[in-house]
Amino acid sequence: MESSQIILQISLLVDVGLVVLIWMVQLIIYPSFTYYKPENLIKWHQKYTAGIAVVVIPLMLAQLVLAIVAVFYQPSFTNIFTLAIVLFLWIFTFLSFAPLHFKIAEGDTNSKILQLLIQRNWIRTFVWSALLLFHLFLYMSLL
Repeated sequence: MESSQIILQISLLVDVGLVVLIWMVQLIIYPSFTYYKPENLIKWHQKYTAGIAVVVIPLMLAQLVLAIVAVFYQPSFTNIFTLAIVLFLWIFTFLSFAPLHFKIAEGDTNSKILQLLIQRNWIRTFVWSALLLFHLFLYMSLL
């Protein structure tokens, strides 16, 4: 088995982890924020962000490293496209979600911020799901 196939297999595993996680965040976690009283949300949010970071950071880092390595070993359109999508997800997460989470951590728990989390997260949910399907299609075409 060549290195590009191994990278694709590992990428699929990472993609599955991220897709399961993002759908849980989208359907359960972010909507649940709207049910907390502000003081309880601030306390819960601190625990949530610390806990979710333990799962999200390694998965996102793994996805980024795998995309870079794939481009290095085989600089094809497919691999460059994947890297561009992964970079978009990183930039979108840090420019759009980090500021919202900082606001919540600082005590700003108004419904507009919570709704923005839910609405904007649909973009990440769609993109991560599409990336998984794309990689699954690529993998199936190799069989």
